Amino acid sequence: MSSVTTHGGGGRWRRISALIRKETWQIFRDPSSIIVGIIMPMVLLVLFGYGLSFDVKNVPVAIVMEESSAEARGAASSFELSDYFSAREVKTMAEAERLLLDKSVNAIVRIPADFARRMEQGTAEIQILVHGTDANTARISLGYAQGAIAVWMAREAALGRVVTGPPIDVENRMWFNDANNSSYFLVPGLVVLVMTLIGALLTSLVVAREWERGTFEALFVTPVRSTEILLGKTVPYFVLGMMGLALSIAGAKLLFDVPIRGSLVLLVIASTLYLIVALGIGLLISSVTKSQFVASQITIIVTFLPAMMLSGFMFDIRSMPVAIQAITHIFPARYFVSVLQTLFLAGDIWAVVLPNAAVLAGMAALLMGLAIRATRKTIG
Repeated sequence: MSSVTTHGGGGRWRRISALIRKETWQIFRDPSSIIVGIIMPMVLLVLFGYGLSFDVKNVPVAIVMEESSAEARGAASSFELSDYFSAREVKTMAEAERLLLDKSVNAIVRIPADFARRMEQGTAEIQILVHGTDANTARISLGYAQGAIAVWMAREAALGRVVTGPPIDVENRMWFNDANNSSYFLVPGLVVLVMTLIGALLTSLVVAREWERGTFEALFVTPVRSTEILLGKTVPYFVLGMMGLALSIAGAKLLFDVPIRGSLVLLVIASTLYLIVALGIGLLISSVTKSQFVASQITIIVTFLPAMMLSGFMFDIRSMPVAIQAITHIFPARYFVSVLQTLFLAGDIWAVVLPNAAVLAGMAALLMGLAIRATRKTIG
């Protein structure tokens, strides 16, 4: 009878429950788990939300006016009154070039001496020079400068002072990010890093530590099975990961007012799938390596770095070389980022959500199966 009780359904759940309680108490006794699971998400949210931004404002620009006509003054005012520029007038082009070379300014706007006369003829030109060492800032600054000139030209045309034809009203709208705020793009992707840290890195370290201490060998001489060990290990960290998700979503709404236009239920389901994938990766790596140092290095290379660099979180995948684009399909973070940004900013776009969620579900099943196989009750 004792054998039936030990291996029956009731005994199985008692063993799993005991392992979960043991792992939960281990989390509370280990400050690093609390730091990674609770404090780290908020630190990352603040750092990436406030410290990392693709928005460019108050671009320092030098304005060289080689004539003092009303037309030249009007063109210069389009930069001086803009929130995107911090304009300063200089007397000569040589002085402006010196400021550009020592990076005191990022751009030069040169209004030539015959500007007013050329405006009457419809052939006026304004020269814009941009410091190109930071290509991203240079492109954005150039776009802002062209926009400022376009606004001024439209205003002049409306007043009948431009002879190049009637004004053209251009109405712009940026879908899914009307505020043109990079936090709307970055903060949802931050959930990927939080889930990766908790699911993969933290799990791989904890399990590898038990391999090093011989705790798993002690479990192998008990009636506990490999699937029960995995459940006992993953459930507490799964709960910790969902807490990190809740903190990230709350921070996104309260700190950065990032909209959630899609279903919160779909967001939780997709996050659950990715968290299971991350847990599977962490368990698999730790079971194969059985070393904290090796497990941490492999986990960072396999999960964290791709989640940051190759998932579309920070860099557009379509701008990468074709070979790198193909490689990104290996990493689960690519699919999770696509789902997150869609649910946060666009809504329930099933053509995006369903295929990516299906891939995550397949990866979760595969990785958990491999983790179970690697954690068979064998010693050595």
